[in-house]
Amino acid sequence: MAELSSETLHATCVVIDGRAVLLTGPSGVGKSDLALRLIDRGAILVSDDYTILRRAGSALIASAPSTISGKIEIRGLGVVSIANAANAPVHLLVTLDEPIPRMPEPATRTISGIALRTLALSAFEASTPIKIEYALRMDLPTL
Repeated sequence: MAELSSETLHATCVVIDGRAVLLTGPSGVGKSDLALRLIDRGAILVSDDYTILRRAGSALIASAPSTISGKIEIRGLGVVSIANAANAPVHLLVTLDEPIPRMPEPATRTISGIALRTLALSAFEASTPIKIEYALRMDLPTL
């Protein structure tokens, strides 16, 4: 069976320093809230709630469906327009609905044939945006 070269995932996506993070989990788990806190720290929205992922060589590129590009749902306020990035290479997938191990083993999830490093985190812990930033820094190649 051939691998998909693109798919749409129920995920919110932000880009931090040129590297995208997918925030996954069911509706109401806190994807948009966490994205908003990351944006407050300097991240840029790629897509809220649904993200198109396409394979480009050895990279997985995230973008927003045209119908929701530049929009984010802020619970209690509604859907608002916000600056966004057209696309970005994905470097990390964060699951917000799984048990959070204290000392996790390295884990990956394959999407469109590309293996992504995954972390399980809580959307509403105050330190979660910082943990995501640290995880991205840990992903940088050493010189």
